[in-house]
Amino acid sequence: MSNGVAQPSRRPTRARSIIRATLDSTDRFMSAQRLHEMITEQGEDVGLATVYRTLQLFADDGEVDCLRDSDGEMLYRKCVREAHHHHLICRRCGVTKELEDLTIEQWADAVAAKHGFSSVSHTFEVYGVCADCQAAG
Repeated sequence: MSNGVAQPSRRPTRARSIIRATLDSTDRFMSAQRLHEMITEQGEDVGLATVYRTLQLFADDGEVDCLRDSDGEMLYRKCVREAHHHHLICRRCGVTKELEDLTIEQWADAVAAKHGFSSVSHTFEVYGVCADCQAAG
């Protein structure tokens, strides 16, 4: 999210519509490659480079959340909340809960101020194993 407010993603194109619809079909974070596979499985023809460019456009406009997984791969998901938020992510299945916590915001602001920083931004993701995956063993 660039400024915390979702913005329309420029002029509509067929590829953007397909990518947006595919993102709408899941609540999990996924790689650009996985998104491209899903689009291909639907019988659509959208190039991988177009998927990457469109995801970056959507991220810039606040339409998608993006984060790096524990291996450093960038993952994307349709943004559910417009306000700044954080994520709790299952390492096994990828299910994600969005979190808002003013304590984190206050801590980040205090640390930044202590060290003379301003105009602070941050990301904060927590990884674990969800209850369903724990029950499955």
